Amino acid sequence: MSSRHAVWLGAAAIVTDQVGRVLLVHPTYHEDDRWLLPGGVVEPGEHPHDACRREITEELSLPNLPLASVLAVHSLSSHHAAIRRGIPCPGEIRYVFDGGTLTPDQAKAIRLPRKELSEYAFLETRDAMQRLRPVDGQIMLAAYRARLGNTATAHLADGRHILDIPPLDRHDVHVRYRPLWDSPLNRDPVPERLPVQQAWAWCFVPDGRVVLVADPSPRGALPMLPGGTVERTDTTPEDTLHREAAEEAQLTLTDPVRLGWVLDETGEVYGGVGPNARLRLAARVTDIGPATVDPATGHPFARLLATPAQAAALLGWGPPGARQARLAAETARERWGLPTARPTAIDEVPAEGMRLS
Repeated sequence: MSSRHAVWLGAAAIVTDQVGRVLLVHPTYHEDDRWLLPGGVVEPGEHPHDACRREITEELSLPNLPLASVLAVHSLSSHHAAIRRGIPCPGEIRYVFDGGTLTPDQAKAIRLPRKELSEYAFLETRDAMQRLRPVDGQIMLAAYRARLGNTATAHLADGRHILDIPPLDRHDVHVRYRPLWDSPLNRDPVPERLPVQQAWAWCFVPDGRVVLVADPSPRGALPMLPGGTVERTDTTPEDTLHREAAEEAQLTLTDPVRLGWVLDETGEVYGGVGPNARLRLAARVTDIGPATVDPATGHPFARLLATPAQAAALLGWGPPGARQARLAAETARERWGLPTARPTAIDEVPAEGMRLS
């Protein structure tokens, strides 16, 4: 019995707002300026699930959050650099649960115990990484990506995966959060007075999933729908879509159909051109070629296969984006007879491509 290994036990939760930002809290009891996921220490005889629910109730005044699943289990060794000097820590096992998505009313209802927590914030994961200790950031990302990617529980040791690394982690993919103006979809034809500056599409493969591309960068890869900026050489926005999908993801598309458009009131990213339309389409993928270097960036994009719902979550468009994803899936079912994609883990397109027709 004396040889049994003793460790600390902790429990935390991934809680997000409707556009995919992660909730962090700022404790008053640490000397450094670290932030944390909501959660805390598991008491003797307490189950981690019960401890997480208790801590969320105490810290956030949110007693009824569903803790749907275990997203990650992390083992921290006693000699890890994250353990402060002078603390006799024998190591730690931490469970990270899925605390779900808060409605705006739930977010407004958060009340902090001021002696313990000074503030809270919903942050993009790339910004959250700047406020967390490195190992805590690695745990947060692995847990959140397990939720987004519908993968199995992530098992980590000292911040690193000990099993196969899922695609979202392998390519360091973050939610591409956008303000809500970028999501409401106008179904009427684009007014003649508005130039179309962008054409993005929900590109469907035969099993009802869609292709996402992710552009790597030092701060992490941001996913997007295939497509891009309408160039002067493009006769139509559909020509833009065909060109960009081939360059970015080596997709061959057929039968693009317009779903609607979103209004960009300023055109700031296009040099301040003023009000313009960003077109959203659906198209069927007939072939995916071998991965190549994108001529615009000089490096290959990651190519991911996701359900429309997963894609909407990664795009960070909130409820309007989820509605757009459902519209795209309905269009694919009615126009091409494609099935509704079953919930499954996000996958990566093989480097050699895929023959689909």
